[in-house]
Amino acid sequence: MLSRAVCGTGRQLAPALGYLGSRQKHSLPDLPYDYGALEPHINAEIMQLHHCKHHAAYVNNLNVTEEKYQEALAKGDVTAQIALQPALKFNGGGHINHSIFWTNLSPNGGGEPKGELLEAIKRDFGSFEKFKEKLMAASVGVQGSGWGWLGFNKERGQLQIAACPNQDPLQGTTGLIPLLGIDVWEHAYYLQYKNARPDYLKAIWNIINWENVTERYMACKK
Repeated sequence: MLSRAVCGTGRQLAPALGYLGSRQKHSLPDLPYDYGALEPHINAEIMQLHHCKHHAAYVNNLNVTEEKYQEALAKGDVTAQIALQPALKFNGGGHINHSIFWTNLSPNGGGEPKGELLEAIKRDFGSFEKFKEKLMAASVGVQGSGWGWLGFNKERGQLQIAACPNQDPLQGTTGLIPLLGIDVWEHAYYLQYKNARPDYLKAIWNIINWENVTERYMACKK
């Protein structure tokens, strides 16, 4: 059985403040595998820093921003509410994106999906290899920091590839339901791959958790 990676901080739910009532704060999710479980494709140092430092920072900052937003709501301060929107988008997106990313990876991953997801990929992209090429191109092409995504367009009933800058959440900014996200911020790979983002992207296919991606696909079709 795989062990679970747990950070030493950021796991407790802080008590709600006054008017916030029983609102629970966001917490850093445990990883379903050990930090070193994805080696040699992503090393343990990267995974620990990525999870315990970067993701944890998004969670903590999201909680702080939401507290400020609740205060602004209580005061009827619309200007403050508007001013907090970028921080909500950035830190909320960072929390959403990483929570998906960890489950999209597995030490037992790789290969190709099966069943309905594979058939949908062939239908919408021509073949699994063409799909990989398109997602790779979108991810490599992100300028600066961001994410490459496989999403589901519920209105059209089709799979689509998209790239989002920074921590912009896929569904909140494009309407696509996220199935598979690839983090191309440098903190996701630089300690191991330096500036060779394409090498990181080639390696990550060996640890894609197609069972998780398939579960997401089947759920959004309901």
